[in-house]
Amino acid sequence: MFRTQRQSEILRLIQLRGACSIGDLAQRLNVSDETIRRTVKPLVSEGLLAKVHGGITLPDTGREPPFQNRMLVNADAKRRIAERVAGLISNGDTLMLDCGSTTAFVARALSQHSGLTVVTNSAEIARTLATNDSNRVYMAGGELRPDDTAALGPEALGFVRQFRVRHAILSIGAMELDGSLMVYHLAEADFSRAVIDQAEQVIVAADASKFGRPSLVRICGPERADTLVTDQPPPAGLAEALAAADTRVELAE
Repeated sequence: MFRTQRQSEILRLIQLRGACSIGDLAQRLNVSDETIRRTVKPLVSEGLLAKVHGGITLPDTGREPPFQNRMLVNADAKRRIAERVAGLISNGDTLMLDCGSTTAFVARALSQHSGLTVVTNSAEIARTLATNDSNRVYMAGGELRPDDTAALGPEALGFVRQFRVRHAILSIGAMELDGSLMVYHLAEADFSRAVIDQAEQVIVAADASKFGRPSLVRICGPERADTLVTDQPPPAGLAEALAAADTRVELAE
């Protein structure tokens, strides 16, 4: 669905704050309360936002929005992050990418690279990078989820453990203020930990809406991440946790 500038701004504000009142949104955007209600109605219908008494919030934090919706939310920030991550990768590198909307953007940003050896559990990422004849792309087996065609389960874990790569690139559901990397599904956390174990360097690609956002399953602490690539400086508490863990923060300008 095409997003108006006003809808994009509302999505950005609520992703950053978690919830906003109708009155606050109207004041920030200099429009009437009724205009805000009309503007958010299609976003609520798509499941990107949820209505509560007097305001708008993110959907149930225990459930992740559908993949195609996540590809639309904060898309500009994800593109900038993806370009920054691609700048850390050299032609001929070996890398693993897990399933996620941000890593899907990273795969697109890597389309101009050559000679990559890629291991992934995402059919979307595999399709994107396999079209370059100079790349070697390995797709993990296992049960495919219908939403994002990602392979998860014991078969996928056994497959990635056969490889050693230079870079692991992770897309996460949230980053708690103590630096913990979080996702919504236990099988995803298992896969991410397996990928981390097989890589020399771990790059986490996450836009600022993930900071301090609640999620269900912990992957690991910040000490397992060498680099965080994001679009805005982390808040003070999180920045301190990342510094203590020696996790470098790269900003996508």
